[in-house]
Amino acid sequence: MKFSFLGRLTAAIVVAGLAACSSNAPQSGNQQGQLPANFGQSEAGQQGPSKADPRSRAKIHTELGSLYYQAGNPGAALDHLTSALEIDPEYFPAYSVRGLVYASLREQAKAEADFRRALDRSPDDPEVNNNYGWFLCSIGKESQSISYFLNALKNPLYETPDRAYANAGTCALKAGDLDGAQRYLLQAVQLSRDGAMQARYQLARLFYQRGILGEAKIYLSDALRMMEPPTAEALWLGIRLEHKLGDRLVESSYISQLRTRYPTSPEYQEFLKGQFE
Repeated sequence: MKFSFLGRLTAAIVVAGLAACSSNAPQSGNQQGQLPANFGQSEAGQQGPSKADPRSRAKIHTELGSLYYQAGNPGAALDHLTSALEIDPEYFPAYSVRGLVYASLREQAKAEADFRRALDRSPDDPEVNNNYGWFLCSIGKESQSISYFLNALKNPLYETPDRAYANAGTCALKAGDLDGAQRYLLQAVQLSRDGAMQARYQLARLFYQRGILGEAKIYLSDALRMMEPPTAEALWLGIRLEHKLGDRLVESSYISQLRTRYPTSPEYQEFLKGQFE
């Protein structure tokens, strides 16, 4: 995952898995969910938004909410995002980010309502469309999600089109549209400036499904080099891929990593059952 307004604020949100909307939260403070004590303060030690105009104050609260969300503190994120909207009820990015927070808490009705508010205020904003598309994909509406990713891509000023393409490809793959998924994911790789790890992993899945094992191996190897640590899903794909290719040495390496890192994972249980398909 995981492709949103957060990418503009902090260059991080990622697809992915379908809890998508964000995995890889930074440890910004002394503990998870905390930010540096002086965040948002001016050099004089005063809180930045205290004397600013309403729109600037709402923006700062939204940025703080985004950072708390990524740091794994949804409560603090909601406090700041609600404050942003109390200050400026028309500030649509706050609705969009709050929608992501509610989605992560599985409060789907609240998330839907906030995304709709954001779209009502800015129907063509690429980040809002991208966020809402990922939300739809995460709740099983993959086919409906694609049009929102494509709407995001219509904006020539969109700063991270590779993320929307990666999301569209991931969701098309989930919907069973292999041709569309391949087209979108290859576009994500072509446009990416950070290696497109998630798009490469999804391409490995796609080519594995299509039986194009050599291509699957190339993309999975690229993705694994970018992962730290490798996910259970990626290791399990590697095991199944190398099992089919007959490379027992590489297969054993993936098995060892899956056993050591994720002994209680569903993927390891599938391996123990010998369910390679």
